[in-house]
Amino acid sequence: MTTPPPSGFEDLPERPLVLLVDDDEVNLLLTAIALRERGFEIIEAADGQRALAALAEQVPDIVVLDALMPVLDGFETCRALRRLPGCENVPVLMLTGLDDDASIERAYEAGATDFFVKAAQWSLLAGRLRYLLRSARTRIELERRKSELARAQDLARMGSFEWRRTEKRGVMLSVEALRVCGFGPHEAVSLRKLLRLVPADERRALLRTLHACLRQSTVVAVDVPLTLRDGRQRVVRVEAEPEFNEHGHGAGYTGIVQDVTDRRQAEDKIRHLANFDSLTGLPNRRQLIWRAERALEVARRMQHQCALLLIDLDRFKNINDTLGHSAGDDLLVEVARRLRGCVRHSDQMMEGAIDSVGGRSHRALEAVGRLGGDEFVALLPEVADDLDAEAVARRMLESLRDPIFLGGQECFVTASVGVALYPRDGQSVVDLLRNADVAMYSVKAQGKNATAIYSPHLAGRGREKLELESALFRAIERNELVLHYQPKIDVRASRMVGAEALMRWQRGGKLVPPGDFIPLAEDTGLIVPLSEWALREAARQARVWQQQFGFNDSIAVNLPTHMFERSDLVEHIHQCVTAVNVPHRAIRLEITEDNLMKELQNVIPSLHRLNEIGVEIAIDDFGTGYSSLAYLTTLPISELKIDRSFVRDLGITPQSSAVVSAIIALARALGLRVVAEGVETLRQMEVLHRLGCTVMQGFLFNRAVMPDELARWLEQTVLPRKASWFGAALENEGAASLAELPGAMRRYR
Repeated sequence: MTTPPPSGFEDLPERPLVLLVDDDEVNLLLTAIALRERGFEIIEAADGQRALAALAEQVPDIVVLDALMPVLDGFETCRALRRLPGCENVPVLMLTGLDDDASIERAYEAGATDFFVKAAQWSLLAGRLRYLLRSARTRIELERRKSELARAQDLARMGSFEWRRTEKRGVMLSVEALRVCGFGPHEAVSLRKLLRLVPADERRALLRTLHACLRQSTVVAVDVPLTLRDGRQRVVRVEAEPEFNEHGHGAGYTGIVQDVTDRRQAEDKIRHLANFDSLTGLPNRRQLIWRAERALEVARRMQHQCALLLIDLDRFKNINDTLGHSAGDDLLVEVARRLRGCVRHSDQMMEGAIDSVGGRSHRALEAVGRLGGDEFVALLPEVADDLDAEAVARRMLESLRDPIFLGGQECFVTASVGVALYPRDGQSVVDLLRNADVAMYSVKAQGKNATAIYSPHLAGRGREKLELESALFRAIERNELVLHYQPKIDVRASRMVGAEALMRWQRGGKLVPPGDFIPLAEDTGLIVPLSEWALREAARQARVWQQQFGFNDSIAVNLPTHMFERSDLVEHIHQCVTAVNVPHRAIRLEITEDNLMKELQNVIPSLHRLNEIGVEIAIDDFGTGYSSLAYLTTLPISELKIDRSFVRDLGITPQSSAVVSAIIALARALGLRVVAEGVETLRQMEVLHRLGCTVMQGFLFNRAVMPDELARWLEQTVLPRKASWFGAALENEGAASLAELPGAMRRYR
């Protein structure tokens, strides 16, 4: 019957395999029987050579080896089996009848794990075998864990060390720690030798830190830069805890060293990405605000001024649209380089560093940064007055004067700069940025490429613009928009041949001039719903006049190019006229020449479709677009309107007459009607008529008025039943007839 293993040995194999080697056959048999009864599997070998042969075929859990055997005794057999693969850690119990110390020492030298004096105490032998098995398993597990730890430390680039006050060797480093520090696996290393790896400018600060920890027996936790003997630059993390002797005095330190170079580089990269613009390398919005807040703190404490300069590039969108975004990026990089050279720029000032660089550390905050897009900010942490800030702004504008080459093409860029000073223009970074922005936009409004210092009246204008923008959003639903109409007069026939609808905004009982809200509507995109409303209202008014006095001409409506972004523009105009039952020719679309040329390719399809359904197209402000005239032969245009800038000097300068004569001749050759705008004097009317232009509009005839007022004016002046005084006067070129015109105009206006 097999005896179960005693308590405490449950983790061992159920039946451990034992190689039993003994040249005494009787002893071999008795020992084998006794061990089998106690739960062991037995392989028997009568001598050392047979034992080695059995080991070559199968490795047992433990070897029981008789010390004294002929030919190959137990000591030699033990040495031989230790050289066999897989047998290096097999526990070997040496059986001996000898109890002298020399034999025991010899057994251990041969590689035996333990020894046992031969006796018939089988239970004691079985117990000793189980203890050896458990000890071997524990040792193997420890070796495995040690190997895993060494592997983990190697992967983590980490090693351990010890330092004792009384130890002559000083620092004792593990193999892994030696590798981290660039030394060989068995190289003797002193503390002095380690410190030589630290750069000289860092060594003194490190020694101060270590001495402070040693005096106070506190934990060491510090990153140390090292220059290894092969020249590599590494950063090593040192963490150690103090150890104390029996008297409570510090005896030394134990800890780890770890190569954290990659982690530090990653942290530095993350920190850089969090604080600096990836395109230009300048401080980003987050870093700028942090620097500005620190600068304001110092300015409050030291009672001086600081300044924020907001720099916005002029017409940057043109570069992106014309040359592409890649060229735009190249432009921003070059602009950033030039702006940076205008100040004492510092990239090294990061969070937490200002307190460690001395009493004038705030000057290191000075920098140029990128807010985003084409907006840059310059922080001047200490200025004497406005003149200091303006001088920097002028340097920046001057730095942008030289051309920038993008893709082999020469480009010029300008900027608008707004300046705000602490504490006069704001107590916080947000206030200073907002007010610098207000000053910058005032420069934009006045022609760009200049500098403006913030003042309260600029903010007032900004608030007025914001209020105006908010009110404009509600203007349509509140029915605050109206159309005024300026008649087009055929002076030869002395009658109205059409009208131009001009939008007005009745806000709070007052008319807002178009120059105040039309540009705002274009900037905000509201020009599209405003134009849609104008088309509907003009069509409705054409129907009213048709019923009122037989109006059979067209009403011209100014159409912004934004409207052509609508895919259903033609359908929308069709619905406007059919809803009130007027023909499509009742609406004439006026498009300014410069806007037409900007979006020519986008508007051509819509213009042809509109022409097909009977809507006529007029070119407004003709002659001011500085563009090719080729489009006149390809687009479905029916009318040219001579810009008022050419009409203004008619009869005064021969150049104006020459330009107008050329436009009229061009229109006549192409079969287009021609209309002169801005006619205000009889002289202008006479010259235009003589040059062949008979359709005019302007203050000489009437201003843009409400529709009912225009109807009353028609009844009193130029309806067909009235005398054709315009034509009669112009038929006679004598001075006497022309002299009658002012009186007639006074009577009929």
